[in-house]
Amino acid sequence: MSSPEFDSLFMQQALRLAALGRGRSHPDPMTGAVIVREKQVRGAGFQRRAGGASAVTQALAAANAAAQGATLYTTIEPEAEPLIQAGVRRVVCAMLHPDPALAGVGIARLRAAGIEAEVGVCEAQARELNRTWLTWKQTGRPYVILKWAMTLDGKIACASGDSRWVTGDTAREHLHSIRDQVDAILVGENTARRDDPELTARPKSPGALPAWHGGMDPGPDPDWMPKDPLRILVDSVIRTDTKTRLFSSDLQDRMMPNKTLVATTAIASSLKINAIKAGGNDVVVLPEKDGQVSLAPLLDELGSRGVTSLLVEGGARIHWSFLNQGLADYLMVYVAPKVIGGTGAPGPVAGSGLMQMAAAWQTGPLAVTQIGEDVLLQGELRRS
Repeated sequence: MSSPEFDSLFMQQALRLAALGRGRSHPDPMTGAVIVREKQVRGAGFQRRAGGASAVTQALAAANAAAQGATLYTTIEPEAEPLIQAGVRRVVCAMLHPDPALAGVGIARLRAAGIEAEVGVCEAQARELNRTWLTWKQTGRPYVILKWAMTLDGKIACASGDSRWVTGDTAREHLHSIRDQVDAILVGENTARRDDPELTARPKSPGALPAWHGGMDPGPDPDWMPKDPLRILVDSVIRTDTKTRLFSSDLQDRMMPNKTLVATTAIASSLKINAIKAGGNDVVVLPEKDGQVSLAPLLDELGSRGVTSLLVEGGARIHWSFLNQGLADYLMVYVAPKVIGGTGAPGPVAGSGLMQMAAAWQTGPLAVTQIGEDVLLQGELRRS
C-alpha cells in the first residue's frame, strides 16, 4: 500500500543518496535509487562516478530477489528493461528524462509491461539537485558561477595589490569544498600572474551541497576522497609564465582531469602554445572578441568536454565579461568584516560598467550564511 507520505519519505532518501555523487558523477547526473518492499529498504544505490554502475543497477543488485514485487524510487526516469526483468511492481521517479527524445519513454515501457509508474514526487528538489547538469543538457554549456571575496567596502585587494587574505580560514575551507564539487575553475591572466593560484581543491572533508544544488547535507560517504576540478586559464596572448603554479609539475600526482587548459586566441605565438603543451597541459585556440578570448565559444568547448559546472574565480575583468555577455548564472560573494579604503583598490567587477541603475544585474532571493567571521551571499543572477 502506497501513500504520498511514504512516497515522499523514500524519495527523500533517494535524493540524499544521489547527493553523495556531488562533483563525481559528471557528465552523468546525480542519481539515487531505493528499492522498498513491505515498507523496508531492500536495496539502494547512487551514481558514484561517470560510466560506473547506475543507481538503479546497484539497487537491484543489492535487493536481489527482494526486488520482485517491490517499489523502486529513483530521482530520474530509469531504463525500463532491467526493472521489468527484476519483477518490480511499481516505479516512482521524481522527474522525466530531460532529453526530449527520451522523456517518458521508460515510463511508457513500464506501463506497457503492467508496472505501475508515477512521476513528479519531489520533482522540484530533484531538478534543483541537478541544476548544473540540466543546464548543460539543455544548452550544451556549463552552469556558470561567479565567485569573489571582498571587504565591506567592496574591495578585493588593497591598492598595493595585496589580497592575502580577504576572508578567514573557515571561509577559505568552505571554498575548497565548493571547488571539490564543481567540474572546472576558471581565472583570467591578470589573476594568474598577480596571485599565482594553484586552483586545486583541498577540503578536509566533504561539504554539504552548494546552495545552487539545494544545500542538502547528504551525510558521510566512507569512500569520499578530494577531487581536483579541471583548471582553466583565459589568456588571449599567453602572457602567463609557464613557471607559475598553474603549470607546476608538482601537481602531477593529484586527481586532475588535466593539469591546466589554456584558452587563447590566434594572436598567441605557436612557440608559447607548444611550450604549454610540452608540459602536459592543453590549449584551445578560440575566436577573439575585442582582443580577448570570446567566452561563448569557450563555454561551448567546455560543454563538449562534459563540463557541467564552471566556477569563475576572477579577476574583475573576467567577471565583467561574463556578466556583460549574459553568460553568468549564479553569484557567490564572501564578505569579510573589513574596511581597507583606497581609490585605487580594485573592486570585484571591472569593465566599462552600466550607465543606468535600472539596467543592473540582480539576484533572486539571497541565501545568507555566516561562515566563520565572514558572510556568504548567494543567488541566481538575472537582469532587471
